Amino acid sequence: MTSIAQNLSEILGNAFEGQGLPFDLGLVRVSDRPDLAQFQCNGAMSAAKLAKKNPREVAQGIVDALSNEGIFSSIEIAGPGFINLNVTDAYLTHYLSELENLGIKSTSETRQIVLDYGGPNVAKALHVGHLRSAVIGSTVRNILKLKGYNVLGDIHLGDWGTQMGMLIGDYLREGESDLISNANPQNPDDVKNIMTDFTVRYPKSSNAAKADKELMQEARDITVKLQNKEEPYFGLWQKIRDISLADMKVTYDRLNVTFDLWKGEADVNEYIAPMVADFKAKQIAYISEGALVVDVQTNEDTKKIPPLMLTKSDGAALYSTTDIATIIERVKLYDLARIVYIVDQRQSLHFEQVFRASRKGDVVDDNVELTHAGFGTMNGPDGTPFKTRTGGVMPLKDFIDLAVEKAQARLAEVNLAADIDADERDDIANKVAIAAIKFADLQNPRQSDYIFDMDRMMSFEGKTGPYLLYQAVRINSLLKKVQGDDFEGADILIEDADRALILLMGEFPDAVNLSLQHYAPHYLCEYLYRLAQAFSSFYGNVHILSEDNEALRHSRLLLCHKAHTYLSQGLDLLGIDIPERM
Repeated sequence: MTSIAQNLSEILGNAFEGQGLPFDLGLVRVSDRPDLAQFQCNGAMSAAKLAKKNPREVAQGIVDALSNEGIFSSIEIAGPGFINLNVTDAYLTHYLSELENLGIKSTSETRQIVLDYGGPNVAKALHVGHLRSAVIGSTVRNILKLKGYNVLGDIHLGDWGTQMGMLIGDYLREGESDLISNANPQNPDDVKNIMTDFTVRYPKSSNAAKADKELMQEARDITVKLQNKEEPYFGLWQKIRDISLADMKVTYDRLNVTFDLWKGEADVNEYIAPMVADFKAKQIAYISEGALVVDVQTNEDTKKIPPLMLTKSDGAALYSTTDIATIIERVKLYDLARIVYIVDQRQSLHFEQVFRASRKGDVVDDNVELTHAGFGTMNGPDGTPFKTRTGGVMPLKDFIDLAVEKAQARLAEVNLAADIDADERDDIANKVAIAAIKFADLQNPRQSDYIFDMDRMMSFEGKTGPYLLYQAVRINSLLKKVQGDDFEGADILIEDADRALILLMGEFPDAVNLSLQHYAPHYLCEYLYRLAQAFSSFYGNVHILSEDNEALRHSRLLLCHKAHTYLSQGLDLLGIDIPERM
């Protein structure tokens, strides 16, 4: 069993097919006008030309075919041929009672999906620009896993290249390599101290090399030795990477962001030389102005697509080089169905070039989907990318700390968690802060830029993460009051005030499927907000604990329990934890 709309689509699809028309014309969706009907089907308009009939005549044929179904309380034709549908309460009761896994149907696909999201550089602190990739990617991963897909989330670190030669060179010149050698990645104080050092040393070493040809050459020489795994360069690099990962994991853990693979550019270094040689042998790579390039323009293109640069004139690799090498490694290691890159949409040309070059070089078969799911930017109230008060890029952990401070202040302001001890109150503030940050981001269409307003997103009213948490905690608190009351096996009795909440539960699979189809969690966010609103209305308009009719009271308690299940499952997919109380 799936969503109510999907179940009805199958019934109407069969009805259209019975009239000699395509099954797909039976698509049913939730009505745009809930005051007129619960569901609607617009297929009769499209069918009219095929059937060579008036749309209303086609619609009447479908209505007649549905007359014996027994699950519709009303079927009406509206306007030029819209079919408006209402289902019986008995159907809703049966749907909710027989539902398994919240209506989520598992896939039969066994091949693996690699999600590429994160993309931070080692030796640099995560900043707010890393937020969207992390939270969108991790949510898509969670949804894929719920659907039963074999999915691997890969952070794809920037951990190789000349910048590492610059940094290591600076430590060696200054005689301070022991700072790295003696640091323990398992010691939080060591990690904090070295990350602070990176903050100063990384830009210093980079600027120095750019201004001094000899230092730049030294950095390149060190990079070659590093790639050959010569010591002490390789050992220092490993420690730099380990320290960076330890720091990243703390921040990602706070956000409930999960990766299955912690791989980087260094992991595919061995594939680069053979790949370059293969492209040359196939005569698809050639020298242009000293660089090795691959033409990716096709006759079908309406705009110019520049050649992909495979290596620089000095033979150095680029992002395009390591990205193609990464595809080679993934094809070798996994039985791939698709690779999805959840990366800033400003990189769309880069990925188009990489995908085309990979196809042209027979790096990947046509049966493997390559997708760039780009996203817009998170901006501050001034409409520009979010920054600190001094104009710098805000470290992500500082951004989270700021949100926690705001959450604590907001909890105090609305007198929530006032009677809870300090440790639990801090835990609640952290959960509220993460809910505010993640829901503020994920509720926006993936490709849209959006403005993050900390005060507005921290509100316990309106379309915010804290509002969803408040509703979930409210349901949980209500259910705790009736622990031991045997209501979970109760019959569902539907009255007018109950129906809207039940209908909305039947939309959960649609929200999940849309989020997955478009790699866009905002569909799920919109659904969860509507569900929270529907429960709030239900809670305010019916008697639950005070209901005298025991059967009706048990029915409504069961609906509360189911609403909490849907809400908590949805928030879990977003990576948002619900406090026990507030």
